[in-house]
Amino acid sequence: MTKQILGSIALALTCLTAHHAVAKAPDTSKEYLVKLAPGAVNHFSTFSSLARTAGKAEILVGDWVKITDTQGNLNVHTLTTNNPAVVYVQPNYRIKLLENYQTQDQAVLKAISSHLSQAPQTTHIADNPAIPAAPEQSQGEDPLFNKQWGMIDNHVKEAWELANTKLLEAKPMVVAVLDTGVDYTHEDLLPNMWRNPGETGLDAEGRNKETNGIDDDQNGYIDDVVGWDFVSNDNKPYDLAVAPLELLKGGGNPGHGTHCAGNVAAAANNGKGIVGVAPNAKIMALRFISEKGVGTTSDVLKAIKYAVDNGALITSNSWGSEGEDPADQESNQALREMIQYAESKGTLFIAAAGNGHQGVGYNNDSDPNPAYPASYPYESIISVAAINSNGQLGSFSNWGKNSVDVAAPGVKVFSTTVEGKYSDTVIDFLGIVAHWDGTSMAAPHVAGAAALYWAHHPEKSWQEVKAAILQSVTQTPALQNKTSAGGKLNVLGLMQQP
Repeated sequence: MTKQILGSIALALTCLTAHHAVAKAPDTSKEYLVKLAPGAVNHFSTFSSLARTAGKAEILVGDWVKITDTQGNLNVHTLTTNNPAVVYVQPNYRIKLLENYQTQDQAVLKAISSHLSQAPQTTHIADNPAIPAAPEQSQGEDPLFNKQWGMIDNHVKEAWELANTKLLEAKPMVVAVLDTGVDYTHEDLLPNMWRNPGETGLDAEGRNKETNGIDDDQNGYIDDVVGWDFVSNDNKPYDLAVAPLELLKGGGNPGHGTHCAGNVAAAANNGKGIVGVAPNAKIMALRFISEKGVGTTSDVLKAIKYAVDNGALITSNSWGSEGEDPADQESNQALREMIQYAESKGTLFIAAAGNGHQGVGYNNDSDPNPAYPASYPYESIISVAAINSNGQLGSFSNWGKNSVDVAAPGVKVFSTTVEGKYSDTVIDFLGIVAHWDGTSMAAPHVAGAAALYWAHHPEKSWQEVKAAILQSVTQTPALQNKTSAGGKLNVLGLMQQP
């Protein structure tokens, strides 16, 4: 049986700074994901044996267990060959940002140090804020809509009109944003945050279920009102972002998840900010990447399973890897099995197609290191490339006639940002400008489109929703032989589908 190590998974985020670098994954040799034989995970002697061998063991999902070599003497070969209960072993791979905002320019670093000495910058929010109550929806035009070229290009307002009455009557679709968290206090996101129905209202003692410290719905998570933070293991999946100049000094998370969430489902006609493609959808916030831009495969597994088991029929996945041997079907077995689990439960997996290498896109069909999970051979995946406002493929965007399905807006995208703000620019300092560019920005547009259409057609299967998205694209010369659909997302065309 093959037990091959997968390269580090990385968040599909591009930046146009003076320096591009793929951050190397830190040493993960002390953490492993172990797949046990069916039923063995519940066998106390097997589990305790693993714990004794490694030092620490944690049940994850299904038959998977995470073991940590706290004693420094774990022999993985012995573990796999001498224990009939062990089926498969892989490292607990790190998840990191694919491109790094960190600059190596000494002149820039000196200027940053001088500036920060006069005006220090820290992470935007030091502690996770409390989850506000759902507000009453206000009315009015969205004043920043004209900055959203992607929404205008897709004629989203006309698309809403086609289905307005039925959408008002439909049960809102839940879209799980698996990312760095979401600013759930944001004025344009708070109205559309998912509220766990099992954790709202009053309990038997008359206490607010949202804050009573009880797992009321018995899903394994206490007071998980808007989602879960798998990094800190708490119920406040807030998007802890690093300030722009700190990003240039040391990298990290710029508020990626909040920006993605706005493209999916920012509230519409509320007199504030922008709109998302599906302003009737609900955002489930699942944080598995920290403010340092680092997460783990074990957290991805738990996040995907949480999304599926708690009612999300669509997951927005703006993360991916550069490299995995496509001939080895068992390399990252844990992630593959979890995506298959989601598919078996009727869930669409929207994935960023990848941002190439060193900011230059490549063909996922033929490159020896195609982007994953976008290139996994599972039909429930919709792989999304990025285009600019002229309909051209972003220079950083991966493509592939067989492995990439469709393209969507992903260059200089204007959306929600942390601390209740809006922007299309991450950094603008001393001539270094980084816009919100990436297949990371493109994938949420498609996730929102799927939610909009599916809410209008709740009787459809994920196969039918995917087919409708691909059949309704605007055919574009620049995307012929670059995507399987040969075109760009067309939300108005999608809503005209039967």
